[in-house]
Amino acid sequence: MSSGIIGREGRAAFRNYETWYRISGDIDAAKAPVVILHGGPGAAHNYVDAYKLLARRDRAVIHYDQLGCGNSTLLPEKGADFWTPRLFIDELENLVDRLGIRAGFHVLGQSWGGMLGAEYAVTRPKGLKSLTIANSPASMKLWVEEANRLRADLPEDVQETLTRHEQAGTTDDPAYQAATMAFYERHVCRVVPFPPEVTETFAQVVRNPTVYNLMNGPNEFHVIGTLKNWSIIDRLPAIDVPTLIISGRHDEATPATVQPFKDGIRGSRWEIFEHSSHMPHVEEQDACMRAVGDFLDHNDN
Repeated sequence: MSSGIIGREGRAAFRNYETWYRISGDIDAAKAPVVILHGGPGAAHNYVDAYKLLARRDRAVIHYDQLGCGNSTLLPEKGADFWTPRLFIDELENLVDRLGIRAGFHVLGQSWGGMLGAEYAVTRPKGLKSLTIANSPASMKLWVEEANRLRADLPEDVQETLTRHEQAGTTDDPAYQAATMAFYERHVCRVVPFPPEVTETFAQVVRNPTVYNLMNGPNEFHVIGTLKNWSIIDRLPAIDVPTLIISGRHDEATPATVQPFKDGIRGSRWEIFEHSSHMPHVEEQDACMRAVGDFLDHNDN
């Protein structure tokens, strides 16, 4: 997408690896920068590119690719025990310090990024001014329950194809991929065909599937990875910064998966975008940028 906003790219050393990042806008602006945490895990920054539009409000926007995907160090040889929420918290803390923004910054996490953002916020990191949780579940048990409920509304032939290939272990079959897309076009992104930045993230996962497959599984509703029992519900009261929760009316992150955030984070505000699924930043871009931008402006001090 073209927005007239020029980003500055760099690489931050992290342990023996590198984290790729891009800064849109002036990092020395009076307003605190916002760091964007992409989903997946392992889905790279491309599909959340639109959040750079927040830089039009005189605020730096920092995108980065989490370790194991996109432009950051790829580690296809690493096993499931390497890829943990703690790893990604440490990577984020490292990036904050490397960029010199510890004095004050916001975090916005989308999907898995919102799960990670919540994990980060419960540690009460120095300098965190606010948290935005976008299209994220508070528990993977709730996520899978709701995904199966949504899946049951798909055409019967699509459901049959999904089930048959899952039972046979042939989830890489083109017929299974096509059936998966029927779910995605309802509950992941309702702008069809998908915009280029969304398509590029899907393609990136295919090229670099390690993190997504090990932590999540083959797709959004067949969750068999290390996150399958993840939950943050009982830790949410530890979050002590202003929190905005956003989701879409047709989101795979259904109200049942999001409600615990609202219940558990004191003073949090929840906004549902009526014409969106999992990507309001694409599907209702202007309204989403306005809601997030206003929230950030309100919580800069």
